[in-house]
Amino acid sequence: MLIKRARAGDIRSSEITSETVFHERRQIIKAMGLGAVALGTPVVGGATSGERQFYTTQAPLSGPAWLQNKLKTLTPGQYSTRESATPFEYVSTYNNFYEFGTGKTDPADNSQNFVTDPWKVEVAGEAELTGTYNLEDIVNLHTLEERVYRLRCVEAWSMVVPWVGFPLANLLKRFKPNSNAKYVRFETLHDPEQMPAQGSRFAAIDYPYIEGLRIDEAMNELAFLAVGVYGNAMPNQNGAPIRLVVPWKYGFKSIKSIVKIEFTKRRPKTTWEISNSREYGFYANVNPDVDHPRWSQARERRLPTSIFSQNYVETLKFNGYAPLVAHLYKDMDLRKQY
Repeated sequence: MLIKRARAGDIRSSEITSETVFHERRQIIKAMGLGAVALGTPVVGGATSGERQFYTTQAPLSGPAWLQNKLKTLTPGQYSTRESATPFEYVSTYNNFYEFGTGKTDPADNSQNFVTDPWKVEVAGEAELTGTYNLEDIVNLHTLEERVYRLRCVEAWSMVVPWVGFPLANLLKRFKPNSNAKYVRFETLHDPEQMPAQGSRFAAIDYPYIEGLRIDEAMNELAFLAVGVYGNAMPNQNGAPIRLVVPWKYGFKSIKSIVKIEFTKRRPKTTWEISNSREYGFYANVNPDVDHPRWSQARERRLPTSIFSQNYVETLKFNGYAPLVAHLYKDMDLRKQY
């Protein structure tokens, strides 16, 4: 269940959708019992009296000095969940990051020497302001917050992850996209020397990895740019130094190690769509009613799990975030536009 807490200075949904839809959506949230609840200051490694303990482990403090200093100002975010966070040990060792290999442990094994500082991000396309920026300069303009989101993989497994970052909309608005900006295209670093699978003749997909969102999806209040997990810096295998998190979509939409953000007129062709459009569509909204061609999406295996404890849970439409995102797809056939 989603818990929402409004804070001064946050972007209101009414700024990115109609007033009517905004109020209707709030009525739905109220009817579902998703109330405004103060979360309190997060405590890494424990909890004080009266605070919700979301996790008991923490990520290694492995980021650059500027990020370590920024993390000291980390605040509780708008969104959380009543579910317990997946232990860090699982989140950091069970990954899909094909640039480092296709096995679940390959990213952790093969990314230890991946250099993520300094790091630059190019902003291009249909916007008033464009250019190439140091990640430090980008991040320092924003207040870092912690959001605990469900993560649902298209492979029918899932986690609950405490992300550290800031709303994607807050960044995009700084560059003043113009009326031609209908989509936002994201690109992962292409560096075969550091990312060994990119240079393989047997690579499972084409590189660089490309993802995209419609502009209204990108401006939705749930869309998040993460620079850390579990109160600390982002591990390489999880998408350091900056990745996208769109919790109502399957995990492959949440592109990792971003080096380019581009505002475009036309819908970008995304990596998995190019690889196999029958199985992986552009929208990739979590939908238990639309099966993958090779397996059901009605249930998911929530990590941690084992042979003796499978821990299956029912999959929720839009991964449980329907009250905040369903209006984006009001006139769409989600069976055809998947």
